[in-house]
Amino acid sequence: MQNTETTSGLLEALAFTLGSEEYGINILKVQEIRGYDAVTKIANAPEFIKGVVNLRGVIVPIVDMRIKFNLGTPTYDQFTVVIILNIGERVVGMVVDSVSDVITLPPEQIKPAPEMGTALNTDYLIGLGTIDQRMVILVDIDRLMSSAEMGIIEKMAA
Repeated sequence: MQNTETTSGLLEALAFTLGSEEYGINILKVQEIRGYDAVTKIANAPEFIKGVVNLRGVIVPIVDMRIKFNLGTPTYDQFTVVIILNIGERVVGMVVDSVSDVITLPPEQIKPAPEMGTALNTDYLIGLGTIDQRMVILVDIDRLMSSAEMGIIEKMAA
């Protein structure tokens, strides 16, 4: 028996992989999931910005999260996907190794992120979600994509 109080506190997240780790972002930010296609390179863009694509008339910057999080040399194969995000007034694409599933986490299954010198600045983390034996790193995608270094995306999309 579920009541509305328990369901309203749930976080629905899209789980995806980068290297050996599993990450999650709020499903409400996801517009669509696409296969990785060729992008148009932009001169002088940071390395993690692969370029832009034309998505039904909207120019969408594509960020490779594997490069952004310094997770080794990215490979592009049939599992590589682009998650198209709606962040504020912007549309941004995010390249990840693969998308696993949508997970639903109640607040008690979300623990604060430990402070450690990881590749991912903990300012961008909501916390760690645990489901059975899985640990999912929950990313605050709004904060990450709005950070100062990502400001270049706004300039590119303009």
